[in-house]
Amino acid sequence: MWAVIKKEFKSYFYSPIGYVVIGIFLLCFSVFFYLTTLTLGSVDLGALYYYTALYGLIIIVPILTMRMFAEERKNGTEQLLLTSPISVFKIVMGKLLAALGVIVITLIISFLFYFIVSFFGKPSISQVLVAMLGFILMSIATLSVGMFASSITENQIIAGIITVAFLIISLFITDISNLFSSFALINFYTSFAQGVISLENIISLVLFSVLFISLTIMVMQRRKMIK
Repeated sequence: MWAVIKKEFKSYFYSPIGYVVIGIFLLCFSVFFYLTTLTLGSVDLGALYYYTALYGLIIIVPILTMRMFAEERKNGTEQLLLTSPISVFKIVMGKLLAALGVIVITLIISFLFYFIVSFFGKPSISQVLVAMLGFILMSIATLSVGMFASSITENQIIAGIITVAFLIISLFITDISNLFSSFALINFYTSFAQGVISLENIISLVLFSVLFISLTIMVMQRRKMIK
């Protein structure tokens, strides 16, 4: 699996994608840092991570995931990938973890905002770390959706649109019916942004991720059998 992670992670930075993603993410952080911290004179950074998770991931995740499998299929390299000695599970997890690595790099850079606020007050380091933990779990959940979308089409644009549509709908899905509350991802992140670790929300995000990772594995396993 390490070979897949290494290959995919390098591919993000051999192309402009990795730099564009980090740039856009840092722009989102900067905008919300200004709106939620500087203008209010607050040392609470929970809102910074909350709004970046709410809006930033909708932009970033499709860029990171739309090419994962769609590009392989379009370029004709999917057959080589699926017939390699690496299992489908390792291929899927390798691609997911490589994309997550790009997000983690951005989160590490976001520590700069903590140090900036430290000059003017005493922000809670525990709240920031808990917010980052939740952000990582949210990222895995949203990346798993984008990865699944990429596995069912060879068109990167369509994969991106499906991902964006799902993430936007998830913001309003509880207004339709509480039956769909399990798909309202941002609701599971609220406690993390407040510095509170909720076992229920951790389990919900993990189960959500497992669902879409499993669906992706099933799709790719079926394509492997056809090949």
